[in-house]
Amino acid sequence: MPKIKTIGVLTSGGDAPGMNAAIRAVTRAGICNGFNIKGIYRGYDGLINNEVVPFTTENVSGIIMNGGTILKTARSKEFMTDEGKEKAYNTLVENQIDALVVIGGNGSLTGAMEFAKKYDVCCIGLPGTIDNDLYGTDSTIGYDTTMNTIVECVDRIRDTAQSHERIFFVEVMGRDAGYLAQNSAIASGAEAAIIPEDSTDVDQLARFMERGIRKSKKSCIVIVSESPKCGALFYADRVRKEFPQYDVRVSILGHLQRGGRPSAHDRILASRTGVGAIEAIMQGQRNVMIGVRNNEIVYVPLSEAIRSDKPFDRKLIKVLDELSI
Repeated sequence: MPKIKTIGVLTSGGDAPGMNAAIRAVTRAGICNGFNIKGIYRGYDGLINNEVVPFTTENVSGIIMNGGTILKTARSKEFMTDEGKEKAYNTLVENQIDALVVIGGNGSLTGAMEFAKKYDVCCIGLPGTIDNDLYGTDSTIGYDTTMNTIVECVDRIRDTAQSHERIFFVEVMGRDAGYLAQNSAIASGAEAAIIPEDSTDVDQLARFMERGIRKSKKSCIVIVSESPKCGALFYADRVRKEFPQYDVRVSILGHLQRGGRPSAHDRILASRTGVGAIEAIMQGQRNVMIGVRNNEIVYVPLSEAIRSDKPFDRKLIKVLDELSI
């Protein structure tokens, strides 16, 4: 196997707080261990279009506290094609890049896995997604910061909900995973969470409303995982029809959740996994995601990391049920 001398790093998909800390860690740990580091701008699109720049420690100075990503990011449709992958591979060859570190979520790591299979390239993934839906790691880069942002927003919304005796449906991100909704509901003292892992029917929704009544108040907070069919607007409309006595409002937090300074937890996670990526390359690991499980660095095959069945702790549902009476 050829000796790896130069490592490329890119961020792909949705941005997540802590991505800059991960870029910094990969760059500095790589240079510290004798590698050349090259930053690739705009994700896989940048790899296709040869947007490659040599990185030094100065390139990543003073970025650990910043949200977003200095490398920019994109969702590349062209990279999904054989022609796009071929252009990306030619860019690697032209820039003498021997290994690729991809910081991103499910789609980004799926792209890395397919690229690695097609061209036998060493690809290492870092779990950069606010959704916390990657298998094999307890947490993903950006998840903790986003959850704290949601809780801060819900705390503010509750002031209005109580003052006006309203029911608020607050929609949060998470796609097909309910980790953000469930845990932010517990942390903010919400009355309920509607998540993909616990499908909600009319009776359950009625039960949520009854809990608010038993508290001798007409205000209530329900956290809803985003969904194109059954988001916060859907449930709010249903409550208006079934419980017309209530004043119902909807707040969709949207991209507000993604921005902001990363929490200490996310900075540490990004730093540890970034260093772990370089260590994995030095050990001859290929096509793995660097995760943290039980506070230990682990190497998770990319095919495992992108599994859609990351275990959801259903005890969390029981916790919220008991605390929201």
